[in-house]
Order: sequence, then C-alpha cells, then structure tokens
Amino acid sequence: MNELEASRLTIQQCDKEIAELFEKRMEAARGVLNYKMQNGLPIYDPEQEARVIEHSSVYIKDPVIKEYYVPFLKNVMDLSKAYQTRLMSGMKVAYSGIPGAFAHIAGQKLFQNAEFIPCPDFESAYRCCENGEADIVVLPIENSYSGDVGGVMDLAFNGNLYVNMMIDLNVTQNLMGIKGSSQESIKTVVSHPQALAQCARFIKSHGYKTIEFENTARAAKYVAESNDKSIAAIASAETAAEYGLELLAEHINASTSNTTRFAVFSKVKNSPSGKESYDRNFILMFMVKNEAGALAKALNIIGSHGFNMSNLHSRPTKGTMWSYYFYAELEGNVNSSEGDDLLRQLGTVCEKIKMVGSYKRV
Repeated sequence: MNELEASRLTIQQCDKEIAELFEKRMEAARGVLNYKMQNGLPIYDPEQEARVIEHSSVYIKDPVIKEYYVPFLKNVMDLSKAYQTRLMSGMKVAYSGIPGAFAHIAGQKLFQNAEFIPCPDFESAYRCCENGEADIVVLPIENSYSGDVGGVMDLAFNGNLYVNMMIDLNVTQNLMGIKGSSQESIKTVVSHPQALAQCARFIKSHGYKTIEFENTARAAKYVAESNDKSIAAIASAETAAEYGLELLAEHINASTSNTTRFAVFSKVKNSPSGKESYDRNFILMFMVKNEAGALAKALNIIGSHGFNMSNLHSRPTKGTMWSYYFYAELEGNVNSSEGDDLLRQLGTVCEKIKMVGSYKRV
C-alpha cells in the first residue's frame, strides 16, 4: 500500500467516525431544542456558540489546522441550528392580537418556524400557555413611552408561568391606507389608544379624527376590509405588508425612542448553571406585610445582598382594598447561595414572594 492509498484509507475511516459523531451531535442538538422549547428560549445563542468554539479549539494543536477547524465548527453549528429550526415547526406560540400585532412580530423574531396562536386579549393568551394549548406565550410588559402593562404584571403575579426571556422591540408607527389613498384623502385614523397618543402631534397637524381599536393589527385589518380611502390605520410596516396596505407616512410617532419590552412565558422555570447563570436579570414579585417599615426592610435586604434593582413598580392587588404588590427587576445571579439567602430573608418580611424568572435580554 503506497502513501496515497494509506492516506485515503485514513480519511475514509475518519469520515466514518465523523458521520457517527455528527449523528450523535445532532441527536444531542434535538435534546437542547426540547429544553429550549420548554423554557421559551431562542435557538440562536451567540454567547454559547463562542464558548463552544473557545472550548473545542484547544484540542487542535497545529495552529494552521486550527484556522480551518474554527470555520468547520461554525458550519457544524449552523447545520445544528438549521436542524433545530426544522424541528421547531411543531412549537406553538400564543400572543395577544392577530397577525401583524407587535407581539406577533416579537415572537417571529425569536421563533421563526413556530405555529402562532392569536388570542383576543392578554389573559386568554396567558391561559392558552398555562393550560398547555401553547408551549409559550409572548406578552408586552412595558413600553418606554406609556409605562408598564399592568394587566400582564397581574397575570405574572397570580399565574403559574415563568419569564425566561425578554426582547426589546423598537416600535415605529406608520400611517397606512388602501391602494389609491393619500394623506389628503384621509379623514379618520384608527389604532390602539397608545399608538394614537404616540402620534398625537402628527394626527393633530393633519386634522384627522380618531377611533380607538383594541390593537394596531386589528385596526389595519379593519382598514383593509373597509376599502375606504378616507380611513387609515396607524401600525407597523410589517402590519401594512400583512394586510396589503400602502404606507402613506412613516415614522410618525413623536418619540424616536419608543420601545416595547416583551416577556416570553413558559410553564418551566429556566435554571441556568455555570457561565450561563451570570450576567443575568431576574424578576421578583412580592407583597410585604402590613406593618410599619415593611417595604423599606424588603428593599434593604435586596440592597444588602448586592443585587442592583433596575426596575420597581407597585400594583394594587385584586380583591383587597389599599393592598399592593411590587414588581422588581434585579441584576445578578439568583441561582447562587447569595440568591438563596436573599429569598429566605425576604420571606421574613413578605406575605407573598414569587420568583417569576431568570433571563437574558435579546
């Protein structure tokens, strides 16, 4: 056997082993996907991919070969993501609204191949996931212009789902109408009250009348079905494309920093470990005891454990007058001894405490 034949035989044996390991790796990728689907996590995790490359590259001793191994490994991970995307087609994502709603857009950015289930309101979407009809639910929790979404916070406090991810969606409002309409032909604008408020300056400058709708996507659908050149909707550019409407004016919201934060809820609490557990955020919701200084004690406990509070809201509880619960977002690793001690000490001054979830923003 000459050198060529020997080298080809070695390659043939390597290819056999690579094929077996590739199949084994893809089966493991399916297991990773199952975990991500249960916890409402996206397929693509750039930080994890960077860790894999850093960890695996040390096995290659030849620096020249390593230059080829890194793109090889990236290609394998791309194939793994493609396989996971194909498998994800059976995932069900609930949201409030109809196709083209901002929650629908946010969900599609994370779970492109999933089946989306439109629901008439926040509670029905939440219950859809809670009852097992959907794997996850995507709901707005705060807007930089209009503040917190109280109804969703109430569901998070009283329900059984966990937040495993947050996504910030930049909201750009646009005026849209049926084909042949123009800014001059429009007499009435329809949209969600928040969208109308965000675009009040533009609406007033054109002298338009306004009609409120439950969400921007339903307003756009109404305009499309009305076939009336005097009626326009305010919604996203994606919504215009969804219902075949023409953009008559773009970026009409007064604030250029209009962002909505969407929470991804699921029935399983994500408990990351190792490097994944650091540089995270977590949500605590609690109701303090009805005694002097109880809230101050709770806040002091949080501060004494070194967790930075980035967000704090109060909401009235349902059924008890003048009783409130608090929604707090904190920075740090709650899956630690410090986190365990934080929850234990808070339990001494709170009537109810709920760890809603640990997440990274995307």
